[in-house]
Amino acid sequence: MLIEAIYHRSADSYCYAYDDRTIHIRLRAKKGDLQTVTVLHGDKYDWNNTASEKQMRIMASDELFDYWQAELTPPHFRLRYAFELHSGERKLWYTEQGFTERKPQNPLTFFDYPFIWSSEVLKPPAWVKEAVFYQIFTERFANGDLSNDPEEVRSWDEDNPGPHDYYGGDLQGVLDRIDYIQSLGVNAIYFTPLFEANTNHKYDTTDYYRIDPHFGDVSLLKKLVQAFHERGIRVVLDAVFNHSGKGFAPFRDVLEKGRESAYWDWFLMRDEPIADGAVPPYHCFAFEAHMPKLNTANPEVRRYLLDVAQFWVKECDIDGWRLDVANEVDHDFWREFRKTLKSLKPNFYILGEIWHDAMPWLRGDQFDAVMNYPAAEAVLQFCAQDAIDAETLASQIGRIVASYPQQVNEAAFNIIGSHDTPRVLTVAQDVRKVMQAALLQFILPGAPCIYYGDEIGMTGGADPDCRKPMVWDEARQDAELLDFYRRLIALRKKHPALQKGSFEFVYAQGHQLVVRRSHAGELVYVCFNHEDTEKSISFTVESATSFVTIGGNGTSRMADETTMTVTFPGFGWLVLIGGSASA
Repeated sequence: MLIEAIYHRSADSYCYAYDDRTIHIRLRAKKGDLQTVTVLHGDKYDWNNTASEKQMRIMASDELFDYWQAELTPPHFRLRYAFELHSGERKLWYTEQGFTERKPQNPLTFFDYPFIWSSEVLKPPAWVKEAVFYQIFTERFANGDLSNDPEEVRSWDEDNPGPHDYYGGDLQGVLDRIDYIQSLGVNAIYFTPLFEANTNHKYDTTDYYRIDPHFGDVSLLKKLVQAFHERGIRVVLDAVFNHSGKGFAPFRDVLEKGRESAYWDWFLMRDEPIADGAVPPYHCFAFEAHMPKLNTANPEVRRYLLDVAQFWVKECDIDGWRLDVANEVDHDFWREFRKTLKSLKPNFYILGEIWHDAMPWLRGDQFDAVMNYPAAEAVLQFCAQDAIDAETLASQIGRIVASYPQQVNEAAFNIIGSHDTPRVLTVAQDVRKVMQAALLQFILPGAPCIYYGDEIGMTGGADPDCRKPMVWDEARQDAELLDFYRRLIALRKKHPALQKGSFEFVYAQGHQLVVRRSHAGELVYVCFNHEDTEKSISFTVESATSFVTIGGNGTSRMADETTMTVTFPGFGWLVLIGGSASA
């Protein structure tokens, strides 16, 4: 037993309240080192009457560690607990005071979860588990109103966008294409910024209370949101609160008046003359002088931005904010942001753009979830780039899943492409690989999001090439890929096990992979063959369970009572369902 690898603490992803009654406990150990882990738990004030034991299970693994988990329901909302560890002939007990070979008798030395406070439990909106998002970059989706086009707008058929080009896409264009969006089966929309700005991407806001006139106006957005809601589709907008644009009126005042400006402290200015140069004399997004950083620690700025955030909920009934550069804004602002928005609309979705470990923002007081860039990278490395094998993919995903509480994983925003990344087909260079990447994206815990045009086989390299105008000419669309996406969306929406419940890899060797999802008696196995030759693999399934095929191009048979054998062609896949749903 390698005790140096064993780790637990009563916080974050290792001990947390999943809901108002349930506590999840996790323990890390060297991969393959422990045969069993038992958690001894009870109420610290009534130990003799409440103490009991529960076997833990491995909920995820990576290349170094196993992560064990148990779900506990303390009768009095508080918990003391210790771990019994078995490895070969050795048995150890693990408490907050360390390791011992003798069973500890005093629960005061155990790990402690003091009390479940409902107000402190992270509760992402339930609808997000069932959501399939569609991301729209409005300037490039559809041009429905030629009268509001910018000057020197480019022809929609020119597919070589420059960083400063305009094509005339607008909200009317989205409204005109709403039947197409609905036909995909998606039930949530994510818009990149819509507010007045001096760029085509609109991440440099000049007026937070005005829809960019090239896109439309408030009344049109209200009409569009209502139209989406009538079709059962929710709407999330992009909030750029880390920085404004250089044309934002308060910043223009600072540029004009310097320290005499009433808005000097709205920004993080340095005590230097304001002049053109390589590094501006104020903090900004990266070193982009046209995006000055807002001082969200300033009460006036905080009040202004919170009013903005509420205005669009009240005025247009939006369902969520995606928060740009969220990790560079102070935590106190986000805590007040959450309280304000959740009091206004309890099922509001708060999504942070964070590309790295985001646990400090996911403790129940700030965000519901973050954009799952680490999972996207792992999926692309395996499915699109052939850079890693199945075992490495399983390790990377296992580490991500074990890093966060279960409800965070269930609300994660899963992508394989966006306005900030190359198109998945350009990365993969093979539509079969795109299909596998999308399939894996859709069965991960969390809500998948499709970047506009990926469903029809659009291509594009890094920004700005990934922001080409949407291809509406059906002759230039990949009809087979579009049909695949529609079937994939329908499959996920139909089966609760693909939306919630357990997630585990049951087979990951070479270029073959099997994922098991289960929920409320429904079992789903998703099998991948990620190489260009026919393959057969076998893996263990539940005994006395019948399985039927609900998707894919392979075949399956039971080799014996608990062994499933799957055969599929090159880059083939298969989805099997068992349990109560297979009847």
